[in-house]
Amino acid sequence: MALRAARGGLASITRPRTALKWAGAVAVGLVALRGSSVRPAGVSKACSDMFSAGKVRSSAFAARRFLSTNSLFSALSSSSQFDMSLTPPQAAPVWNHSAEDILRLTKEAIEHDRAVQDKVGALDAKDAGFESVFLALAEADTLIDAVTEPLAFYQNVSPSKELRDASNEAESLLRDFGVESSMRLDVYHAKIAAEKNIKASGQWEKLSTEDQRLVNKMILDGTRAGLALSEEKRDELKKLKKELSQTCLEFSKNFNEEKSVITFTEEELKGVPADVISGYTKRTEDGKTVYDVTYKTPDIFPIFKFAEDPTTRQRANEGYENRLEINVPLLDKALDLRRRIASLLGYKTWADYVTEEKMIKSGKNVENFLNDLESKLRPVGEKERAILLELKKKEHEEKGIPFDGEFYLWDYRYYDRKYIEKTLDLDDMLVKEYFPVSVVVPTILEIYQNLLGVQFQEIKTSTWHPEVQAFAVWNKNAKDASDFIGYCYLDLFPRESKYSHAAVWPLLSGYTKRDGSRNYPLAAMVANLAKPTPDKPALMRHDDVVTFFHEMGHVFHGLLSKTKYARFHGTSVARDFVEAPSQMLENWCWEPKVLAKMSSHYETKEPLSPELIEKIIKSRYVNVGLFYLRQLFFAKFDLKVHTDQEKEDYTSLWCNLREKVSLVKSKKLCPGQGSFGHITGGYDAGYYGYTYSLVFAADMYTTVFKADPLDPARGKQYRDKILAWGGSREELDSLKDFLGREPNSNAFLEEVFGTVPSSSNL
Repeated sequence: MALRAARGGLASITRPRTALKWAGAVAVGLVALRGSSVRPAGVSKACSDMFSAGKVRSSAFAARRFLSTNSLFSALSSSSQFDMSLTPPQAAPVWNHSAEDILRLTKEAIEHDRAVQDKVGALDAKDAGFESVFLALAEADTLIDAVTEPLAFYQNVSPSKELRDASNEAESLLRDFGVESSMRLDVYHAKIAAEKNIKASGQWEKLSTEDQRLVNKMILDGTRAGLALSEEKRDELKKLKKELSQTCLEFSKNFNEEKSVITFTEEELKGVPADVISGYTKRTEDGKTVYDVTYKTPDIFPIFKFAEDPTTRQRANEGYENRLEINVPLLDKALDLRRRIASLLGYKTWADYVTEEKMIKSGKNVENFLNDLESKLRPVGEKERAILLELKKKEHEEKGIPFDGEFYLWDYRYYDRKYIEKTLDLDDMLVKEYFPVSVVVPTILEIYQNLLGVQFQEIKTSTWHPEVQAFAVWNKNAKDASDFIGYCYLDLFPRESKYSHAAVWPLLSGYTKRDGSRNYPLAAMVANLAKPTPDKPALMRHDDVVTFFHEMGHVFHGLLSKTKYARFHGTSVARDFVEAPSQMLENWCWEPKVLAKMSSHYETKEPLSPELIEKIIKSRYVNVGLFYLRQLFFAKFDLKVHTDQEKEDYTSLWCNLREKVSLVKSKKLCPGQGSFGHITGGYDAGYYGYTYSLVFAADMYTTVFKADPLDPARGKQYRDKILAWGGSREELDSLKDFLGREPNSNAFLEEVFGTVPSSSNL
């Protein structure tokens, strides 16, 4: 998640803080592949359409109603003693920028940062020290991020195309400046001289461990940026890095701006719930009623899961895979640039370059991890596929549909649902009725408040959209300003050109200023919960509940971190650990007493019955082999394209590798890699981390929380030993402190397979 950009290393290519969104986009990770959201989905209906027709108008009104203070959040501040008159010691940011403001402020921030680098780079070697070099650069990095991260955020959430375009242009300037900064030889020499002086003077031993970590990381930035290369190679590297940066930015822009639809008749949509169909744009074509369906998760995924006609599901899946074909040449270009950059820097592959700073340490270790897990999952997945294929055969025979003996991509979610309904008598749409947004969201926030000892205070302040909710977050029973923690913003419902999944942006970092006072963090969650319909309020599937719970875990990682330097704040940890805390917290959504607490039928107000809760819990590991094999496909594709020495046909690789690993076929080659946003958004050669971090998540939950997951004492232990440290120490040290021992994979293996194999590379 928070691969730190700094001013060195190739991390600056992805603008790490912005790339952090991919960590937040867990839907692409593990939760939502069951059905809620697989990475990069399309866009919502146009805002103008929301107010043009009566049905949609009432939906829009309902969305605002269910987001209102009284219905959603009024209970949050009454659950504990709290002085609502307290004023945060740091003002909330203002979101009233014009396009001109965005570009002007970005350019000013860049010039200020460049001036600091010029000053550091001009130092005489004897004058280079901790404060004049490392502290000066750290403060400059912190300042430019504080100014520009909110400005770069507009492209993901603003309803104004003018602001989105300006934000995108501003990020382009920042990316180029990040490359330029990472390649400054004069600054690197100042760092080397400062390190030498610090150690020669005896100051090194007097520095805190976080100070020492800052020095070591900043030196490594320069080394990994290629500053030991010749001038000719440095110039070539700078050119390649800027080109890569802009290519990734264009890929991301295409993703956010995608607006295509696919059209179906009412007959073709047979099986799709009526409340879902009522949210589609309805029109008449050649005298027939048709529905335009966007590729937004709440629109398209019900078709994958419920449409009875296999041709409908096939068209929906193929359209979904094809929707960002425009990105195919961009990905080809990005992968070629990465190969060339890795070669210049002396790494065998891009995967080896990327993993050097991660917990796993090498591309070969990633390969071993994935192969080992695949060998354990394949027998399980093959048995599950055979069962689902038999279910498909029986249904086709009953309906008189030809059966060719194959199991396709568009069969997976449909028959996974059918199998759960058949074996557990569990109706996904019935369960959804127990999870109205107006109950689930405040209840999840209440659970987090009690577990972690915090309190939300809704505030009225400027935001980027009227539906955004803003909160000041305090320690529980706060008495004065010293109990302030930071700000949290929630942007929950879909709209045109808004980021189309669930993600968290750490827009401001927490850190300690020179005078000892604190600068407080701000985390923004962007989600796309299903819209209300004329007949029902906004409801959440259980997968959506899990996703929301996960994302709030990222929010609190950002809020409750308390590091000295912004560089190490919150989610600025190794990318293959960053998901672990939030993945651990998903377990709460499978606990009986938590499910009862979060649920309330939208009509009867009754919680889930013990029988339904038991069925939900049993469904967690139904078809788990196919579920994780699908994850391994994404990870293996990501690894292969970043370890191969030559380009290949990536569309063929995407489809053929999916069939080989995840055991589902396709009838035509579709360029699904064009929507694999992780690969250009900061998770390059890193998708394995979603599964890798599950090992740590399972160990943490089983060891500490399982006995009593709502225990505030255990929550405090988690807050103090995992969240508070951020990336200011090695992740393994935080794990050992929290667990009281070295982490191991026993809990994960037992959770997934019911046993711990005698030998494992996991």
